[in-house]
Amino acid sequence: MKERPPVLQSLLVALFITYMIVPIIATYIFSIATQWDITLMPEGYTLEWYQTAFDHPYFSITLTNSFIVSIAAVLVGLLFIVPTTYWVHTRVPAAKPLLDLLMILPFGIPAVVLALALIRVYSFPPLARSPFLLISACVIFSMPFMYRPVSNSLMAVDVHTLTESALSLGANTLQILIRVIAPNIMPGILSGSLLVFATVFAEFTLANLITGASFKTFPLLLVEFTRRDGRIAAALSVISFTVAWLASLALLWVGGRGRKPTEEALGAR
Repeated sequence: MKERPPVLQSLLVALFITYMIVPIIATYIFSIATQWDITLMPEGYTLEWYQTAFDHPYFSITLTNSFIVSIAAVLVGLLFIVPTTYWVHTRVPAAKPLLDLLMILPFGIPAVVLALALIRVYSFPPLARSPFLLISACVIFSMPFMYRPVSNSLMAVDVHTLTESALSLGANTLQILIRVIAPNIMPGILSGSLLVFATVFAEFTLANLITGASFKTFPLLLVEFTRRDGRIAAALSVISFTVAWLASLALLWVGGRGRKPTEEALGAR
């Protein structure tokens, strides 16, 4: 098979980057445009739409709620997915195909069906239409995004050798998972966390059906302004994208500082 010429490869990459970047740049420009409908570029620029968004009484509330749900979904996902995936890889490898199948089921279940099913089953207080039910739904919905990077990272390292070495030094299962395995699969943990955070932060259907106005999230406010004023909605989209981007950078920074090599982890024991 012939390799593509370097010029063609560069052209394809440039086209892909352009395809991805142009809508984002257009949204940024539209969010500061006074009017942009009959000319190639906006007729003027203003920060009025951002000011209107910031002044909305539900802005800080919805942003905080979205952070709570997103961070909680990441933490709960890590708490369940990482130990389970590690246990299957080391103790029950024959169950890995079944776990792979279970983890792709959320892709086949529409968010509307998932939300309505949870509302019907958990119709009793304090779970009925509560933030706890919303977080649980988001964890289920985002499981594949956490599982796949973690599973791939576990397959990329010699989990059995690391486990046996730690056991020979007297470490228990919890110490092995936290001090030995986690540092070696940190790229997978960070990738999964970023995917889950971004997915849950922008999730509209689950939040709208499960909690609605009683626990309003940022996507609900965004959709509300989409029906009223597209310029304010564009400003909210920019804010949402920027917040998610900054949170991703912060997560990468924290993960990079907390990562230790395997030798140091084993020596800590």
